[in-house]
Amino acid sequence: MSDMRAIADRVEIEALRGEITDAVMMRDFDRVASLFTPEGAVRWPHIGKEFAGRAEIRRGVEWGQGLWEFFVQNVHPGVIRLDGDTATGRAYIQEFGRFHDGGSHLNYAIYHDRYQRTPDGWKFTERVYEVRYGDSSPLAGSPAPAAV
Repeated sequence: MSDMRAIADRVEIEALRGEITDAVMMRDFDRVASLFTPEGAVRWPHIGKEFAGRAEIRRGVEWGQGLWEFFVQNVHPGVIRLDGDTATGRAYIQEFGRFHDGGSHLNYAIYHDRYQRTPDGWKFTERVYEVRYGDSSPLAGSPAPAAV
């Protein structure tokens, strides 16, 4: 593989990671699902949830986002290791928000990712969420009023 191909692959995988964050934050669940291979999976072991296949991933992410009054996810890029048409990587996450039941949540976590090159570009084959720190203290702030 040429150095230019490796650079392009890294840029495309980073764009994929940015795309999924945007899709989650914008609650575009069809777009979230489209970023996975047909047999892809999302695993949230901290709450005992797994979603396999695009339809299940879509339903699972929609269910998870439906729990929140508001939700913010910040992502910091981590390592990407290329291996031909597959790759692995990590993304470092900070999430916070308030649930509809009034409970608050803040966490720091890692997504352990697997990627596959497809005819439609790089896609996720697996995302495993590992929470490293959680805090349920009430959040001091509140969401901004909706734009008119």
